[in-house]
Amino acid sequence: MSFFFVLLVLNHSPCASDAASQDQKNFLWKVESKTGAVYLLGSLHFLKKEAYPLNRTIEDAFERSDVLAVEANVNDIKQIDISKFMENALYPDDDTLEKHVSRETYALTKKEFEGLGLPIELAKKEKPWFLALTLSSLELLRSGFDPNYGIDMHFLSKAKERKRIVELESLDYQIKLLSGFSDSEQEDFLLYTLNDTKTVREATDELLQAWETGDVKKLESVLAKYAGEGEGTSPFYEKLIFERNRTMALKIEEFLKTKETYFVVVGAGHLVGDKGIIELLRRKGYRVKQL
Repeated sequence: MSFFFVLLVLNHSPCASDAASQDQKNFLWKVESKTGAVYLLGSLHFLKKEAYPLNRTIEDAFERSDVLAVEANVNDIKQIDISKFMENALYPDDDTLEKHVSRETYALTKKEFEGLGLPIELAKKEKPWFLALTLSSLELLRSGFDPNYGIDMHFLSKAKERKRIVELESLDYQIKLLSGFSDSEQEDFLLYTLNDTKTVREATDELLQAWETGDVKKLESVLAKYAGEGEGTSPFYEKLIFERNRTMALKIEEFLKTKETYFVVVGAGHLVGDKGIIELLRRKGYRVKQL
């Protein structure tokens, strides 16, 4: 399964109407320093309408917070330079995908689009990194997930005119990061996505079960099983997960030096493991508790 599909699906939250969920852990942590506190929640960009309302523990943590921090403010479209985005995501003039990937990869891409009932012409101008995200998003939509019900959107809407909103990164930063990989690395990413779409449903079921029960170890094992750090994906793991984990952890430390309470929403894949944000903060001596 593609790395981004895993991150997008991971972020399912238990429904407050489920009485049993009140007695179990959430993918939510409270991190405390001598002066401040941070609630750290695994994010989602796609979710189903029936997932709402969220668990009361999550909503209460948000209400107690002064500031909302997200990876990128997806509601602030004005920050995106459209011309720069087009330059990073699409091939110019008569350049096409076919000139940048192997015949085998192009054939797999064409087969995938035909299976979706879409013409390959829609994919020809997209660079591999953007095409991989397109395919992952289409798979999520086919499974009933909707970006309009994303956790980021949910809390950004609630915070509007009520709480200050800050970014850990930005949409522009994320676009530059993804488009900065070489042609061969982007092709590896695309191939990984194309080859693993068949495991989507099975992986989704396991991920949601781990998430709903707050089972960190289970979620880690599912990630290892379906999104293993193979040779072809290692550059992506280092830059897209581990490097960003370190950077975001440093920003969260800055929040902890204040006297305000922050509600931080990041992809659940950034929270788990020895190199995850939770462990990085714990090693720095902060008090960390899963709620």
